[in-house]
Amino acid sequence: MTLTACDKPDLKSEKGQYSYAIGVQIAKNLKDQKIDLDTKAFAAAVKDVTSGKEPQITEENRIAALRKMSEGLREKDNAAATENLKKGEAYLAENKAKEGVKVTDSGLQYEVISEGKGAKPKASDTVEVHYRGTLIDGKEFDSSYARNQPAQFPVKGVIPGWTEALQLMKTGSKYKLTIPANLAYGERGNPSIPGNSVLVFEVELLKIVK
Repeated sequence: MTLTACDKPDLKSEKGQYSYAIGVQIAKNLKDQKIDLDTKAFAAAVKDVTSGKEPQITEENRIAALRKMSEGLREKDNAAATENLKKGEAYLAENKAKEGVKVTDSGLQYEVISEGKGAKPKASDTVEVHYRGTLIDGKEFDSSYARNQPAQFPVKGVIPGWTEALQLMKTGSKYKLTIPANLAYGERGNPSIPGNSVLVFEVELLKIVK
């Protein structure tokens, strides 16, 4: 939607600020769901409903349109997940043949970048780590380094690949992890990670938090 001078919101007022904040929240949610919006039609619907006007489409057509959109998104996600599974299997096969890469019984692949001298955490521990996570194409989806803030979490409170890997690491170690989809977010993925994605992490175990 193209904005003109009269379209500019009043962000100095309390009402303007919370109204804009609600819009940002809704827009982020829609973007995370990969919904391709006609923003003019969306804005018209918001205006009609909030002003008390009758919607410009029938309830039957509204439900049908949403159903069709959901089916289309599901088909796209399923197709992408199938393709990711093939690419992931090929990536794992190539990676495990590299020098220094070890593979556990679960299929987790890891490489020791530097070995620490501290204790290994137990499943019941909480740890503090620095990490960077990417997809196999190198796209970064999360990084504590970028935030300049280490993360703390229970060893059992993360994806299975992390739970296993952390218990292999001595405090002070830095590992590269290559985690199959079934040890990560599986077929469903999450808003920033497509379904059936193999994940690559650099993880630095800073300390065990008691």
